[in-house]
Amino acid sequence: MIIAKDNAEKASQAKTQFVSTISHELRTPLYGVIGITNLLLDEHKELAQSPHLNSLKFSARYLLSLVNDILQINKIEENKIVLENLTFNISDEINLVKNALSFIAQSHNNKIIVKVDKSIPEYLIGDKLRLAQVLMNLISNALKFTKNGEVIVSANLVKVENNANFIEFQIADNGVGIDSADQEKIFEKFVQIGRNENDYQGTGLGLAIVKRLLDLFKSEITLESQVGVGTTFIFTIAFDHNPDKTNEIINNIKVDLSTGQIFKILVVEDNKINQTITKKIIEKYNCTCFIVDDGYQALDVLDKDVFDVILMDINMPLISGFETTRKIRYKGIQTPIIALTAFAKDEITEEAIEAGMNDIMIKPFEPLKLFQVINDQIKKTKNAVY
Repeated sequence: MIIAKDNAEKASQAKTQFVSTISHELRTPLYGVIGITNLLLDEHKELAQSPHLNSLKFSARYLLSLVNDILQINKIEENKIVLENLTFNISDEINLVKNALSFIAQSHNNKIIVKVDKSIPEYLIGDKLRLAQVLMNLISNALKFTKNGEVIVSANLVKVENNANFIEFQIADNGVGIDSADQEKIFEKFVQIGRNENDYQGTGLGLAIVKRLLDLFKSEITLESQVGVGTTFIFTIAFDHNPDKTNEIINNIKVDLSTGQIFKILVVEDNKINQTITKKIIEKYNCTCFIVDDGYQALDVLDKDVFDVILMDINMPLISGFETTRKIRYKGIQTPIIALTAFAKDEITEEAIEAGMNDIMIKPFEPLKLFQVINDQIKKTKNAVY
């Protein structure tokens, strides 16, 4: 029993390390995809309405969300994921999913029809990324099992309690249907039901993730299906409708650059693509950017120059971001240091604080959010000095 216990603990540690490594390796190229897409939209304003670029951007963000959840499915099951409060428009979110799945729809000669109840408020508050992930899984699943048909996505306001608006979503297809004997199995992990065909591909995780995400929303999913007729998935989520709170959320992501002050920012990053993206983001906000490839170069530069803030990668050759930060603090330099990392935040927070870092940004990140953090840290440093 002792040997079995030791082996189980070693296997668990190996799994944790594997998940951490894969998470980092996947988030890093996703930072490049999302960042370059944003750069294209910024530098070529004529492409702002391009459905292809917008679908690319949305799909990359969805993939990031999917990667995070698949790699941390144990956290979903243990309810360690906390839903975010973001303001969003339901029609916009559904249409983004529709556009992102247009290729699958065309490949099976299907149509996606969207029906949104006009009585639903224009702006709601909730976790729109998790909602999009649920919709993406259900709609793509419907499209895969439907040929020469249609998938109808509908959202209806079924009741209102105080600020809570209960929205019922239905995803209905006229595809091959699911046999009654298989309907209970489809929400289990790694289960794939043939539905009378043998050419469907996938991980078998899609509907399992849907069920677990809806558990976070305190919602249940039901289905109605008949072989040869089609399938309808139904679930209801309560979203807040609060105009004052919506304005507060919007204002919280706005960065006050009205002072016209130009910050001088040192970026410590070894990945060339990430260097380009971060530099473009910084220069877009009229700040100056100096880039070094590793921690030793950063230490040399800081002996000769002064910066308002330092953006520090964690996983670098020669010397890590943590050790670089320790050496910077040992020199007595109090410049705010913000970690830019592809590691999960809960994995590095303790070590980051111990090393002397001031905050953490997980790649990919929203540029506005980054500058909000930069502004906050610079203000804190100035207040501490005065």
